[in-house]
Amino acid sequence: MPDPVVLVTGVSGFIAKHCAVDLINAGYRVRGTVRSLDKAGQVRETIGRHADAGKLEFCATDLLSDAGWREAMQGVAGVLHLASPFTLEEPRRPDDHIRPAVEGTLRVMKAAAAGGVPRFVQTSSTVAIVYGHPHARTAPFTEEDWTNPDAPGVGSYARSKTLAERAARDFVAAARPPFHYATVNPGFVLGPALDADVGASAGLIRAFLRGKYPGAPRLRMPVVDVRDVAAAHRLVLQTGEPSGGRYLAASESAWMIDFARTIRGRLGARAWLVPRLELPDLMVRLVALVDGAARAAVPELGRDVRIDNSRTRKALGMDFIPMSESAPAMAESLIRLGLA
Repeated sequence: MPDPVVLVTGVSGFIAKHCAVDLINAGYRVRGTVRSLDKAGQVRETIGRHADAGKLEFCATDLLSDAGWREAMQGVAGVLHLASPFTLEEPRRPDDHIRPAVEGTLRVMKAAAAGGVPRFVQTSSTVAIVYGHPHARTAPFTEEDWTNPDAPGVGSYARSKTLAERAARDFVAAARPPFHYATVNPGFVLGPALDADVGASAGLIRAFLRGKYPGAPRLRMPVVDVRDVAAAHRLVLQTGEPSGGRYLAASESAWMIDFARTIRGRLGARAWLVPRLELPDLMVRLVALVDGAARAAVPELGRDVRIDNSRTRKALGMDFIPMSESAPAMAESLIRLGLA
């Protein structure tokens, strides 16, 4: 029997390339979607350094168009839907995040249902879990929690991931498609970059390495290694757990100053520009007047975000790579690729 084919949407993305490598090395073939086939050569070259690129094919699709999706689903054993816009800064138009996330997810799900695809895994995020709650909350967040997208200070990216996951779950409940459905909800993704197309998730570490900020803001967030995110997607694709599962992929919650100190401790002189100290909240608010990423962080300053994903760890049988490994791994890869 030929190897089963898994469709990976947005395969040129940071997480998606890791998912493709993990799937191919686990015995699958991968069909990756890209908005333009011009990207295919670079993605093939990158993945080929870590897996058999002969098991990789491409198709051109767009989250805001029906064109190509029916053909993309032909002969597919499962879908990993990763394609979704992400920037550290708040966009001028919130719909730049929200519309592709929500409309695109439903478009891909409907195409998968029409094509009789048996498994569908949606990449959501912990931002669909931890935002819009009282600032003073210290109780750990679990797979049962949801972001309140209408709460003050909730940015368009968190809204987009929350609304997209809600829309997907509503679709499953109403349409009862033939596929097994689940979401993976990763924390802030660290770990090694495979090439220079790292996207926004590496922007913070890159800024630290370049000395963009004099200190680290008082932010705490769930974190996860990209290699664990890829493994979690594959395990959810294969799971015997009931349809509708929600899997919180994170090793721990960590303060940004812990990222910085861990990177400095591991990289030494190569990380001499990485912050040593936390910034006072007032200074972050001043920086936010001219820096979009700092502006987006202001509502979360000082919030003690904790997680308990013991349910996910048990269901998937996973031990997660700690931040003490994943943060330096990302920093080292950015330096190696000449990005810092």
